[in-house]
Amino acid sequence: MAKSPSSAAKLLSSVRPSLGWGIVIVTPLVIFAIFLIIVGANPIELYKTMIHSVFGDFYGFGELLIKATPFILTALATALPAKAGLINVGGEGQLAIGALFSTWAGVFYLHDLPGIIGIPLMMVAGAIGGGLWAAIAAFLKVKGNMNETITTLLLNYVALFTVGLFVHGALKDPASFNWPFSPELASQLRLPTLSGSRLHIGIIIAIVIAAIVWFIVAKTRLGFGIRVVGGNALAAMRAGYNVGRTQFWTLVASGAIAGIAGMIVITGIEGRLRPETGATYGYLGFLAAWMAWNHPLWLVGTAMIIGAISITGSSLEMTSGLPSSSVNILMALVLFAILAKGRRSKS
Repeated sequence: MAKSPSSAAKLLSSVRPSLGWGIVIVTPLVIFAIFLIIVGANPIELYKTMIHSVFGDFYGFGELLIKATPFILTALATALPAKAGLINVGGEGQLAIGALFSTWAGVFYLHDLPGIIGIPLMMVAGAIGGGLWAAIAAFLKVKGNMNETITTLLLNYVALFTVGLFVHGALKDPASFNWPFSPELASQLRLPTLSGSRLHIGIIIAIVIAAIVWFIVAKTRLGFGIRVVGGNALAAMRAGYNVGRTQFWTLVASGAIAGIAGMIVITGIEGRLRPETGATYGYLGFLAAWMAWNHPLWLVGTAMIIGAISITGSSLEMTSGLPSSSVNILMALVLFAILAKGRRSKS
């Protein structure tokens, strides 16, 4: 008769996952600390400053949530099409066009409406903008069999030039002293904030959308179809699934989510459209999605990690003299560690 595993073996098996994740967290910090020592910085003092800048008070934590909000949504714009076997690198451009559409609607059509009506309509406008921009790549994928990774990436540059065209032209604020940005949104069209802080309700919107995406993908027939197509498109086609339609609308939906991120950046942070609105949010969201293996709920955590690392750049510059962009090294190390952990878990 087979012997039951000892209590020590059971304890060891329960500890191993936590130990593995502990190594994933500690290893990038150790390597980055070695880098800091090489360049003459004190890693212990620097880490203390970085932690305090994020968690030292409510303001710092609020800034983390503000920063992470668009990361969550652009990560979802990567994770959702990934379930259908697509790689969407276009969150940057879809966010920018969503910001353009929502700003246009807010400045020219919704400025006199109360916020309870105007804000949801701006969100719809942002979703339409991002969805239409993603539809270009989706159409080229389904009808032209073009690689969506390349088309979504190239469309990012077109989107940024498009935003620049409008903020230098039709959307340019006449009172801007020739600076390229749109008129400021009416105060009632800004997202509500907590008293005494910049923290707005965008983080709640982002988490709710993440929960909805997870529920659809994991618990509904529609989500099952998306996962079947992503698992094996040829088998899904032979089973009667319309692969092209599924991929088209999944990519459009992901663009709509990124477009909502653009609306939140405008109504929650910027207050007006600028040429650089939302710059790097799409690429960092892509990174957050891949760090979470495209899981719609886990990416909330990875987006928080990226947000925390991002906002500590200023602390790094002030305390060590290193450029704030040096935190990108730490971000890359975290990514490599998580991907290595994922590959080892699957092997």
